[in-house]
Amino acid sequence: MKGTAGNCGDSIRSDCFVSVEPATDPGIDIRLVSKVEVLYGNAIRSLCLDIFSYFRITNALVHIDDQGALGFVLAARLEAALKQVFPGDREYLPQMTGSSQSPTAKDRLRRSRLYIPGNSPKLMINAGIHGADGIILDLEDSVAPDKKAEARYLVRNALRSLDFGGAERMVRINQLPLGLEDLNAILPQRPNLILIPKCESASQLAEVDKIMDRLLPDAGFPVHLMPIIESALGVVNAYQIATASKRVVALAIGLEDYTADLGVKRTTEGRESLYARASVVNAAVAAGIQAIDSVFSDVGDREGLKTNIAASKALGFSGMGCIHPRQVDPINKGYDPDQEEIDRAKKIVLAWEEAEKNKLGVISLGTKMIDPPVAKRALRIITYAVKSGMLAANWREGNHD
Repeated sequence: MKGTAGNCGDSIRSDCFVSVEPATDPGIDIRLVSKVEVLYGNAIRSLCLDIFSYFRITNALVHIDDQGALGFVLAARLEAALKQVFPGDREYLPQMTGSSQSPTAKDRLRRSRLYIPGNSPKLMINAGIHGADGIILDLEDSVAPDKKAEARYLVRNALRSLDFGGAERMVRINQLPLGLEDLNAILPQRPNLILIPKCESASQLAEVDKIMDRLLPDAGFPVHLMPIIESALGVVNAYQIATASKRVVALAIGLEDYTADLGVKRTTEGRESLYARASVVNAAVAAGIQAIDSVFSDVGDREGLKTNIAASKALGFSGMGCIHPRQVDPINKGYDPDQEEIDRAKKIVLAWEEAEKNKLGVISLGTKMIDPPVAKRALRIITYAVKSGMLAANWREGNHD
């Protein structure tokens, strides 16, 4: 019997392919092929021996085809391979870095969330440099079915080892019930947020909550939830899903699967999904959480992306997914309020605060009436601008116009 994990080939970088099989002769026989053999060969062998010692395995033949894998990658690949041959419950966990232990606020900015395939370490390593508000390590659609188990080890180790540059650390688990197995591996590593794909009912959130209650005894480190609505049934149940758990901080929509469920083609104009998108926004706002739009799948169409962002923002979404780093900056800027919006919001908030002092319920600003809903919307823009650094927290000082 032989266990294998990882990737190999001319295009592979920052990864390795590992095979493990029992040996009749005593000892761990490591046969290493690596382009960095001279510099790191001894360190690779030492790590392998440490892992086998940890799992109390004394006889094994190991083949490693290394393409510059970092330690956390090699450890994940080796563990995934050896557990196919030597099953057990023990886990070999890299040290948790300081940057991997920061919680995030419920209402933090989530303009952009960059998807990273959960079985591609070369894309994980520098994911934080692109400026996305969130990094999604994906265990679902971007991972082949026969690679999901080994991807789970890799994502687990990445959460413990990598610095994502202040981005919210997200994981998209598999569709339930397989996703429940992902939670057992991922939750102890303290991700900031779990995305639940193809969510159709509040009962699915209840299943997730039960596992989270068991695995997350530390109330001081919240792990948030973002269900993804991807079917007609999910749209119908959107509000129940949004309010099913106190951990839900955002409600997202996935339009590729939604349009497939309807049996229609997804178009750039989006008329076929307008009802669903508006329904998700309405449900999220009613629940007091964020509404997050679907990805824009044509990476090369920059103008189409800008048009889509503008339409999305006009519907009430506060962010969307990215499938390529080049989409991050346009999305961040597209969801930010422009200077004209900020200036008008400042005037409205100041005028409303003055009206409240004078116990007035409705006031006018120029030719337009300002009532509580208008003031609330303006205050939301101001809060957003302060949070994103576009406006100083003490903006009222010296602002008397």
